[in-house]
Amino acid sequence: MAATIRLMRFGKRKNPFYRIVVLDKRKKRDGAYLEKIGLYRPFEIKNNILIEKNRFDYWIEKGAELSEGLQRLLKNKKQISYKA
Repeated sequence: MAATIRLMRFGKRKNPFYRIVVLDKRKKRDGAYLEKIGLYRPFEIKNNILIEKNRFDYWIEKGAELSEGLQRLLKNKKQISYKA
């Protein structure tokens, strides 16, 4: 199965937050996901990206690809905090 790691949008209009999820590559952005591995809150001041590092690494090992939006987001790594 081809999996991808991408952002899933939640929240109110003009106040979104995103879950970082693993899902089948052929599914829609807000479709059923395999696993939630993180959270991104763009309007929060500190550490607005939270990722479960061991699960992220597991899915990357299995061949999951990052979406374009998540790749752009992870370029600035000083905002990321890892959950053990």
